[in-house]
Amino acid sequence: MQEFLWGLWNGLTAWPVLIAHVFGWWTSFPVYNVARDGGWYQFGFLLGAGSPLLGLLGKKK
Repeated sequence: MQEFLWGLWNGLTAWPVLIAHVFGWWTSFPVYNVARDGGWYQFGFLLGAGSPLLGLLGKKK
C-alpha cells in the first residue's frame, strides 16, 4: 500500500516537477522514482499523473 501511495503522490506532483526540470529550476528531484519501481508504484503513478488530464476532459457546464 505504501508503494501505491508514493506512486500516487509522485504522479500528482509529476507535472509541476516536469515543468521545473524543463526550465532547469529543480534538478535534484526526479520526476519518476526509479528506486521505488514496482507494480503498485507504477499503478499509483499512472493514476496520479493521469488525474489532472482526466479532469480537463470532463464536461463543461
